[in-house]
Amino acid sequence: MSKAKTAKAAYRCSECGWQTSKWVGRCGECQTWGTVTEAASATPARVVSAGPVSSPARPIGQVDVRSSQTKATGLDELDRVLGGGIVPGAVLLLAGEPGIGKSTLLLEVAALASSTGKDGAEEQRVLYVTGEESAEQVRLRADRVGAITDTLYLAAETELSAILGHVDTVGPSLLVVDSIQTVGTSEVDGAPGGVTQIREVAANLIRVAKERGVTVVLVGHVTKDGAIAGPRLLEHLVDVVLYFEGDRHSRLRMIRAVKNRYGPTDELGCFDLSEVGIVGLPDPSGLFLTRREEPVPGTCVTVTLEGRRPLVAEVQSLVAKSHLPSPRRATSGLDTSRVAMVLAVLTQRCKISMHEQDVYVSTVGGVRLSETSVDLALALAVAGSTVEQALSSSLIALGEVGLAGEARIVPGVQRRLAEAARLGFKHAVIPRGSLELTDGPLRRADPQLTSYEGMKVMEVDSLQQALQVAFTAP
Repeated sequence: MSKAKTAKAAYRCSECGWQTSKWVGRCGECQTWGTVTEAASATPARVVSAGPVSSPARPIGQVDVRSSQTKATGLDELDRVLGGGIVPGAVLLLAGEPGIGKSTLLLEVAALASSTGKDGAEEQRVLYVTGEESAEQVRLRADRVGAITDTLYLAAETELSAILGHVDTVGPSLLVVDSIQTVGTSEVDGAPGGVTQIREVAANLIRVAKERGVTVVLVGHVTKDGAIAGPRLLEHLVDVVLYFEGDRHSRLRMIRAVKNRYGPTDELGCFDLSEVGIVGLPDPSGLFLTRREEPVPGTCVTVTLEGRRPLVAEVQSLVAKSHLPSPRRATSGLDTSRVAMVLAVLTQRCKISMHEQDVYVSTVGGVRLSETSVDLALALAVAGSTVEQALSSSLIALGEVGLAGEARIVPGVQRRLAEAARLGFKHAVIPRGSLELTDGPLRRADPQLTSYEGMKVMEVDSLQQALQVAFTAP
């Protein structure tokens, strides 16, 4: 007699939802240990027949897009990242570390969105659902940041059915759920925050957003590695994924989009977090510079690109004789491996000895510089601190340093120089050939010295030549 076929037990990762037919200790998708557990039995695939359609297919040119136009949030820096504002029916996912200011930011967005109907326009109702705090706690924060309006409704709920009931009662144009990991439904198994619960909750909220034209903003937790917690499917379902970043010891906060179906993903928004709320910073470069009357050895200014936005930042270095068998290398705001590489190039190619020196390198204002264009400024700052010679306070340096000691071209030189010239810098050290890749025509009066927007731009071939040019600049 033939044996009846039985469904094999499946195993699923509780972090990302990856499935396998047998148990393994490590997830094959997210590489997390101890998260693969037994799930329900596998069911055979079902054949789905054709059914009624919700709306007939139309030529793409006949689709009306007037209802999907962006609406400004009232925060210019957030609108810059979103591509002009929020879109009715869109679903946004905002992620960030605990205490970074996600709830404060969204509370101000909700208050601004609910107050747009005061000038004779149509009334805009906003529903703010909190699952992590009580309504009284959110009210205290609203009093502090001035987010009290008559059309901003607040509810403390963790059950999906109750949230949908509030949506039916209030009829909001903007729904904020803080956070999706705290919301669950009794229709499926699992605790709130699990893969099954997050998938079900997100699917229902997305359905409400698309059917009613409600903009939904979901707050997401992040893991210790900085990735969004929960299944990766959540990022694929939503329309916009935003990251809210910043050093908790600094007032500067930055928001960037890693996915945006309605706008660019290479924009950066800067905010100032204070006791009275979050304020946009249209010109944040001044936060990363130190104002001093006389130049100090060991400092150099560079221009980094965050998306398409140039930011002027200062690199500081302190080199001191070490009394330890292994000299210290301490960095803050810079990539440690990149700093070690630049120090090795200075030692080998420029004959600046570092093997008996403690080296401390930091940025100003808590900014994180991960771009390779900071290499040249880093090398000049370290060299200046070593020989106790200060660079000109009107000089900037930008460029990548190779292992052979060559200066390499970085993208966006024209935009970087324009930002530096706007802030009053008069001299710039850049790799040779950088100006030939810029978008606009430049008059080159001399191969070595070029006038650009009132700046003297000096092109160099190597790090050694950059040291000679930088320390002789007026």
